Amino acid sequence: MKTSAPGRTCGISLLLLLLLAALHMTTARKNDIDIYSLTVDSKVSSRFAHTVVTSRVVNKADTMQKATFQVELPRRAFITNFSMIIEGVTYPGIIKKKAAAQEQYSAAVARGESAGLVKAAGRKTEQFQVSVSVAPAAKVTFKLVYEELLKRHLGAYELLLKVQPQQLVKHLQMDIHIFEPQGISFLETESTFMTNELADALTVSQNKTKAHIQFKPMLSQQKSSGQQDTVLDGNFIVRYDVNRTSSGGSIQIENGYFVHYFAPEGLPTIPKNVIFVIDKSSSMSGRKMQQTREALIKILDDLSPNDQFNLISFSGDAAQWKPLLVPASAENVNQARSYAAGIQAHGGTDINHAVLMAVQLLNSAKQEELMPEGTVSLIILLTDGDPTMGETNPARIQRNVKEAIDGQYSLFCLGFGFDVSYAFLEKLALDNGGLARRIYEDSDSALQLQDFYQEVANPLLTAVTFEYPSNVVEEVSQDNFRLLFKGSEIVVAGKLRDQSPDVLSAKVRGQLHMQNITFQTESRVAEQEKEFQSPKYIFHSFMERLWAYLTIQQLLEQMVSASATEKQALETRALNLSLHYCFVTPLTSMVVTKPDGREGSEVAEKPMETNRGESRTPASSAKAACVNFSKAGTSGKIANDPGRAGPRGPLNSPRPYPDYLTAGESVLPDMLGKPLSDPLRPRQPHPQVSCQPPSGLAPLLVLVSQPALPTLGTTAAVPAPIQAPPIILTLPGQSVDRLCVDIKHSQGPMNLLSDPDQGIEVTAQYETERAQFSWIEVTFKNPQLQVRASPEHVVVTRNRKNSAYKWKETLFSVTPSLKMTMDEAGLLLLSSPDRVTIGLLPWDGPGEGLRLLLRDTDRFSSRVGGTLGQFYQDVLWGPPAAADDSKRTLRVQGLDYSATRLLKLDYQEGSPGTEISCWSIEL
Repeated sequence: MKTSAPGRTCGISLLLLLLLAALHMTTARKNDIDIYSLTVDSKVSSRFAHTVVTSRVVNKADTMQKATFQVELPRRAFITNFSMIIEGVTYPGIIKKKAAAQEQYSAAVARGESAGLVKAAGRKTEQFQVSVSVAPAAKVTFKLVYEELLKRHLGAYELLLKVQPQQLVKHLQMDIHIFEPQGISFLETESTFMTNELADALTVSQNKTKAHIQFKPMLSQQKSSGQQDTVLDGNFIVRYDVNRTSSGGSIQIENGYFVHYFAPEGLPTIPKNVIFVIDKSSSMSGRKMQQTREALIKILDDLSPNDQFNLISFSGDAAQWKPLLVPASAENVNQARSYAAGIQAHGGTDINHAVLMAVQLLNSAKQEELMPEGTVSLIILLTDGDPTMGETNPARIQRNVKEAIDGQYSLFCLGFGFDVSYAFLEKLALDNGGLARRIYEDSDSALQLQDFYQEVANPLLTAVTFEYPSNVVEEVSQDNFRLLFKGSEIVVAGKLRDQSPDVLSAKVRGQLHMQNITFQTESRVAEQEKEFQSPKYIFHSFMERLWAYLTIQQLLEQMVSASATEKQALETRALNLSLHYCFVTPLTSMVVTKPDGREGSEVAEKPMETNRGESRTPASSAKAACVNFSKAGTSGKIANDPGRAGPRGPLNSPRPYPDYLTAGESVLPDMLGKPLSDPLRPRQPHPQVSCQPPSGLAPLLVLVSQPALPTLGTTAAVPAPIQAPPIILTLPGQSVDRLCVDIKHSQGPMNLLSDPDQGIEVTAQYETERAQFSWIEVTFKNPQLQVRASPEHVVVTRNRKNSAYKWKETLFSVTPSLKMTMDEAGLLLLSSPDRVTIGLLPWDGPGEGLRLLLRDTDRFSSRVGGTLGQFYQDVLWGPPAAADDSKRTLRVQGLDYSATRLLKLDYQEGSPGTEISCWSIEL
């Protein structure tokens, strides 16, 4: 190909030199600090997780370099230890009361540094980060330890680990050991970075009570395609549940402490009276209001026929949908759906009036005996802002609502986004037997709302109390609870007295719909102690730490709604426990020491949920410290408190491109990467080339596209691009191997596939006007799981819990009976050894839209049916037509279809697709 001018050569040469120089600088600096080992070891014993992250680095440069250790950990976790080993000396993290750490904190801020080492990093995680200067050829070992009690949510426990090495690591290993004496009922793993190439690096072994998950990728497996960068960047999640009975739960004992897990099976759901209080102020306009309407309509569909409900929408004033509670009949639910669909945003925000209206509605129903005995009454408030009309003083609103509810009903508060005072909503909820939750503004906000409702949709027991012999136990955590919901779990822990009996017995009392119930259970102390003595897969004395963790979490929660006098006593006890067990909680700080004369100290504090998404820290006035000493290096020395150092900060990142070119912007036009022989692509003129950069900058190649000039006396006919059909079927055992299906007539949802023997059903909504699927839904019976794909995202529903995944973000989820993967092209595959493989794809080529793929179709049973399933029954092909051999007749279950041989685009391997000749039919 000819160049248009010498200037093109000079521009390209200079551009390449600039990019190569920048690449060299970036690569050199990136590889100066080499992580040669990174291990994550997580031991989960009876839901209590103890996780150790260890990173070993070496400075390969001939100058001092900054090494940064960064870990994301779950928000509910407490950091218990951090240390650095530098040149054989251990520099530990020292946990102190906040006031004792304040001087170092203020000094760091005065130096212009970010003194907080822990900050919020997402919906479920916090980020711990610390940097230290490393001498040439020196090695540093970083170690972080954190602990958490896994919370049962919609029928499953979830352990979340972040994998973000940011470079290739020679030795990278993650081990997760789970021990559950009750027995593991199901176990699944999920990853947002796993690929088929990494699948061999993951091993899962499991028996009745134990499981071991190991991820150990080789260097070659960590590399991204054609690059030297790592593909490991994302979440690794383990979900599981345990076996349960209808008894009083499981009491487990270790080293003088006990924990009582209570989540009985088989209880009927208590009917509920629920009032939805929906903010429709002007700040809710647009996407928020649309997502709220969408979620509310779905929630209304999930109401039980035995429930009663009503809706209140409010802005500067409030309006009831109906004057009274109404049964959740099909007719009433349909009317409520129509009302919800018509809610429009406008006006200010009067929260006080709206919530009091909901309370009065319940009071009236109770007085008029319209509220059946034994039912549960809930108020669910959704708002996105602070009160601006009516009563606007938060403390007075909280007092008004608490006095009105008077312990009769439970109030749940949902804060939409970060323009709402979360502290105000949290106290409002906790004062009235509920809880608060933040709804994050994102594409899945409607799903977040639905998930919250599912948590409280099925109350099983009210007024739950735990009773233990007073002469046997002491220092028991919270032992009375207002409600138990399906899919959750109540946990009580305590300490056994010195002269404990051979058997620990317990009673759990509660109220069902129309009767009281008492559960009794007992546990043999010696047998339980013996069960936890193995050193291979648990850490010892974990139950004492579990008790301390649970007690601290409950004390912190009680502080929110306590009086000033009560709050001081609660804070003192929580603080003492935090220091004694070395937990970084909202009441303590960890001072991270560094080498003398090199850098000063930094302070790690527990972030708290805030009004505007930033950290807030409660004041404290004590002076005590807790030091966790890790094993030292060869010398075993412990560092003294380091002195102050000069200003510090991250190295300036080199710019791999000039300032006037945006990062990620393409320098060369897309057309240069396209084949010139493409008959469907109109010819484009050569672009003009300029070697003149902006003033004061070195030359850079700039391509300016020039409009095509019309050709006199000619009109060029551009052929229409070949389209991808909505569906391509591979027919097993047929000489005709591909069948392209076009859908011309569709009304309402379609049953595409149904195979009861396979336990699979596929339904979809097809829009004939746009010639594409608006959604496709795949339902599995075992495991009970539903996958719903739309052009925006994929939603997976397990145990009433929704998980949303964006297209083209890698996903790798494995259960014993189903494997779910998505690659960077967006191909989602649902497969298992004995099932048909179902694929879903967001096709963005000609004829864009969702696409369905079927593989291993010989596994369909003889009972397969549906619009597409019928083609996997007896299919008969007629001979080609005499006048036109590109036409044939296809007979399926007594119906004849005309088939025509046409050129189509095969979408099954992703964009841009390949041309195929297939028999095309219309449905």
